[in-house]
Amino acid sequence: MTEDRTERCLRLAQEEHYCPHCRQRLSCCEAPPFHVGDGLGWGTDILFICLNDECSLYSQSWQEFEDRYGHSASCRYVLCPGNDKGESMMVGGKDAFKGSEINIEELQQQNRRYAREKEATAQLASCVAEQDLEPVLYLLTDEHADPLVRKRACELLLELKDLACIDPLRNHSFRTTDLEQQVNMTIVELLQSLHRRECPACSEIIKSQAKVCKHCGHQAQ
Repeated sequence: MTEDRTERCLRLAQEEHYCPHCRQRLSCCEAPPFHVGDGLGWGTDILFICLNDECSLYSQSWQEFEDRYGHSASCRYVLCPGNDKGESMMVGGKDAFKGSEINIEELQQQNRRYAREKEATAQLASCVAEQDLEPVLYLLTDEHADPLVRKRACELLLELKDLACIDPLRNHSFRTTDLEQQVNMTIVELLQSLHRRECPACSEIIKSQAKVCKHCGHQAQ
């Protein structure tokens, strides 16, 4: 089974590696787009980096760069995943790579969301037979879900014929105008097929032929 990037990041983040210069645990970070030493690339999008400002390698390299090259720079210890031995990487400031630390909690949330999306997508095949609206609503209100899957979920609303879909969909803020229009048109078609409509005053569902809304008393015709 192929490991996706999120799963790989989560796995690597659990590994414990330590800086040989200060013995502090290395941080799991996004790799820079190129190797500052040779421009050939790291061969990985994730690196373990010592971000300890008290590390002897980092704290002592400032003066060494100043003496040798006449400019302000230092080094941080870097280890590539799968390697036993790391190397020194030049940095131009104390904040270098501190903004590239991988947020494990965020990745876990993304992983859970993706797993739920896959589950809901699989449930679309049987949701009409089982009269299960939940996976359809989940996909339609998940702005990160596959756009094509969301459109398919919208089409299933007419087959499900469940008016319980209207409130959550009306109250959802769609980021995609096309999908929002499709949902609104589907709701109208669903109401018509069930001889229902929305009260213009309170938005509750009433019979198409009703003259007075039973919920708010509005004169519907």
